[in-house]
Amino acid sequence: MRNRPGHGETVASEAATDGGTGSRTSLRRRAVLRMAAAAGALAALPLSEGAAVAAPASPAAGPAAKGAFARRFADPAPAVRPKFRWWWPDALVDADEIEREIDQIAAAGFGGVEIAAVTHSLSEPIDPVRHGWGTRAWTDAVETALERARKRDIVVDLTLGPAWPAAVPGITPDSPGAVKELAHGVTVLPAGAAFPGPLPEPVTAPGSGVTARALHRVLAARVTAGTSPTAAPVKLDLDTVTDLTARVPAAGTLEWTAPDDGTWLVIACWERGSGQRPEGPAHTSPLSYVVDHFSAAGTRAVIDYWEEHILTSRMRALLRENGGALFEDSIEMETHATLWTPGIAAEFERRMGYALTPYLPALLQTKEKYVFAFGAVTDKAVRRDFMEVVTELYVENHLRPVQKWAHGLGLQLRIQPYGLQTDAMYKAALLDISEGESLGFKNLDDFRTLAGGRDMGGKLILSNEAGGTAGGAYATTWDATLKKLVTQYAAGVNQAVFHGFAYASAPGAAWPGFAAFSPYNGGTGYGEAWGPRQPTWGHFPDIAGYLSRTQQVLQTGVNKVDVGVLWQKGYAGSGLGASWFTADGVPVGWTHLFLSPRLLSLPGAVVKNGRLAPEGPAYKALLVDGDVMIGREHTLQTDVAEKLLGYARKGLPIIVIGDWSDGHVPGMPRTGDNDRLLTLIRKLLAQPTVSNVPDRPDVPQGIAALGLTRDVEYAESSMLLHNHRADSDADYYFFANDAVSKKNSTGTRISHDVTLTTRHRDVVPYRLDAWTGTIEPLAAYTRLPDGRLRLRVTLEPGATTIIATARPGRWATGPAPQWYATASDAAEVRRAGNDRVEIRDTRPGTYATTLGDGRTLRARIDDVPEPVPLTRWTLTAEDWTPGATSSTTGRTRRTVEIDGLLPWSEIPELADSSGIGRYRATVRLGGPWTGGHGATLELGEVFDTYRVTVNGRHLPPADQVTTTVDVGPYLRSGTNTIEVEVATTLLNRLRVSNAPVFGVAQRQKYGLVGPVRLVPYGKAVVRP
Repeated sequence: MRNRPGHGETVASEAATDGGTGSRTSLRRRAVLRMAAAAGALAALPLSEGAAVAAPASPAAGPAAKGAFARRFADPAPAVRPKFRWWWPDALVDADEIEREIDQIAAAGFGGVEIAAVTHSLSEPIDPVRHGWGTRAWTDAVETALERARKRDIVVDLTLGPAWPAAVPGITPDSPGAVKELAHGVTVLPAGAAFPGPLPEPVTAPGSGVTARALHRVLAARVTAGTSPTAAPVKLDLDTVTDLTARVPAAGTLEWTAPDDGTWLVIACWERGSGQRPEGPAHTSPLSYVVDHFSAAGTRAVIDYWEEHILTSRMRALLRENGGALFEDSIEMETHATLWTPGIAAEFERRMGYALTPYLPALLQTKEKYVFAFGAVTDKAVRRDFMEVVTELYVENHLRPVQKWAHGLGLQLRIQPYGLQTDAMYKAALLDISEGESLGFKNLDDFRTLAGGRDMGGKLILSNEAGGTAGGAYATTWDATLKKLVTQYAAGVNQAVFHGFAYASAPGAAWPGFAAFSPYNGGTGYGEAWGPRQPTWGHFPDIAGYLSRTQQVLQTGVNKVDVGVLWQKGYAGSGLGASWFTADGVPVGWTHLFLSPRLLSLPGAVVKNGRLAPEGPAYKALLVDGDVMIGREHTLQTDVAEKLLGYARKGLPIIVIGDWSDGHVPGMPRTGDNDRLLTLIRKLLAQPTVSNVPDRPDVPQGIAALGLTRDVEYAESSMLLHNHRADSDADYYFFANDAVSKKNSTGTRISHDVTLTTRHRDVVPYRLDAWTGTIEPLAAYTRLPDGRLRLRVTLEPGATTIIATARPGRWATGPAPQWYATASDAAEVRRAGNDRVEIRDTRPGTYATTLGDGRTLRARIDDVPEPVPLTRWTLTAEDWTPGATSSTTGRTRRTVEIDGLLPWSEIPELADSSGIGRYRATVRLGGPWTGGHGATLELGEVFDTYRVTVNGRHLPPADQVTTTVDVGPYLRSGTNTIEVEVATTLLNRLRVSNAPVFGVAQRQKYGLVGPVRLVPYGKAVVRP
């Protein structure tokens, strides 16, 4: 996560137990009883240097028995259901409330929680001695959560420390395991001047708690002629850099005289702790400090603390049974000077083959800005090489040891692997679960970078910190949340961890209770505090079911991708896209993911039958451009060039963009490196499977020259997105109408012919309804001569559909349909059994329908009634107001008769209300509405979530972004009662109940706004 950014009828309040000292049940007493019952429970495996420990099993679905997928899709297992980031006010929590909230989450259809100590919003402190993270109160509370989660089949993840980045108490900024920085001081010397004596003090003051430092280097360097020693950055002559460290005695003085040619600088570099603490108020006593993520000492500090202070025998057993994950947020290191780790200079020389010391000034920073420079070529090279070493130290000293330790506990490791200029793609390939974020990521390609690493590493899950919205607290709608999330699903995400579910209460929290990020720095705050204190909570099971089924599909089989885009650096979260493919390829059906150089060294990075990583994404081609991070410079590692040449010789198509006659290696070249690279490039470009195009707009020429085709093809559309997965039984295609991109800011309905590549000529296409869990064969499609299938995809803004192509005999229940239509004059063709199809239209007439065997049949739809506007409604509004405590809610019912729908903000009795509105209308329908006719209910504008009841029958879950519902099966001749239940956010009430924080916001337009109408359709069966 990144944060741097009427009639009056009174109803009894809904009580929620306050946490804290008023606990009705002692956590300690419960823990004692549990530990007694758990005698003999398994202890965690020790962290040894021996054989690696296998990761806990993931929820991947392998080949299934006939109909097994349909059963999983209808009722997804908890492992594939969405999760919540569960914010706790440290350990000031109550056992009964913990159990109640687990029950609430399970009942709402969610499958897991991540317990996180996050207290940014608190105006009153929590006693860290009694209720801090890692205290006995904390471990007791976690055990309570694990116990209840086991009973409710909920997966529990735990953050590695309080808030973020990873930190533990018991270390100080001076400890070996604490995060370090390199602080520099500088003295300017005129030509021939003698150094005054004491070394220059650092230009940045040390962080709080930092008391020690160690001299790393003292360097002298001449300022480049014609430039100023006060410039930003100061330009230095590299060949004048002199190491004076050996001249500094223990007293810390220096005797040295500057040469008599130009202005000189003496630069003293000091290793010291940065003093960085985890985000938010003090979570622990003693204070926690962020650990060094690049040294073994930092990782050992974390593991040792858990082993000694948190992991009771009972917790170990519960964690092993639960099978959750340890979680770390993004690498948000905040130093006063230059990020550092002891020993990195020696590691740099060992790994890069040259000494770091002469180039050290090019790395020095204050306030995240470089202070000195040698020249663009040298600066880029050494900074790149330094961050390469940082990546490797992070992986070797932090990621792998923590993952191995987690596996020994029966847990997986989930990390947001981005931050700093490190190779996040490679880390995503190694992690059990990598995660991105909806708030910090700039576009879909940011997710595709992590998906590329995940897939090349053979991992299953790409998680997403979902729902985070700047300024969105208590104002975030599910409509907006889903519209954003489904695009991220199309980019490779297949697990949502919602930001977040807040524990009920905390000191100083105002109604409706504790929320980790609201208020935040005096403003409304980040994200949304989802939960039973929100009016929409009663509708959550519908949404959770939809997301669970979508994730079930996206966690089935393996992600299949058309093109791999090779980047010279493995950054994630940059906001940069793929050359040509992002802007021009995606709109016509091409899919792509990104690869960093390290991914080409993984075991699965082989070419077979012209495909790269055939057991994984099975890329049909690679795209190589200049380094997009540095102005598209033609840089390439020699080992990568060798791999590309080998791939091309084995038949992998490669498109190379631009003139690479100026190609050079990244980083600091060794003798002969650039010549060797150019030789390899010439050989590569000479291969028949390689197309070298002049520039990005010419990529289609390369595609045509290599004969490349995409798995999914459609006419150009700026809004249609898709994801393709496959297992041994079926191919799964997830489609979404991108309603959040700038290209579709107005929200446009799309209807496209889509062509799908098939592995077998006898497959049948099925539509999977993620809202209801039903699967049915498509009634209308065309089987092309080459075996591909063409079908129509029609989607409202933000809506999705899932198409599976499979052989019915194994994948699906029931026999293969005997008939299907290829074309019809009617608006819609539906399946009406195994041996017939049904046409629907809002107009009467005789309609011709062509079947797959070429026959054309006709069917008659008799007169269709006119649409009926529904304008008169009785609205019973349940107004939510602050209750007796911060986490209890009063509810007052008001009934309003409406002749012409209006938002609540324009109804005087409800202008400042929030809650649940139940709209009731009656309509009398004649005989033509039944028997051969049906109708859709068009609701128009709805804010926020809704459910529909017709004549007392609850309809299946409705698509929350389309607001059109088929009510045909529920209508009858005579009087019909239609009810629409609408739930709102809490913003309008908070504007007045907490005006200092929320009063600046505009009222949201709540309720059923419409226009609403019943639109009849006629239907007729086409019988071959």
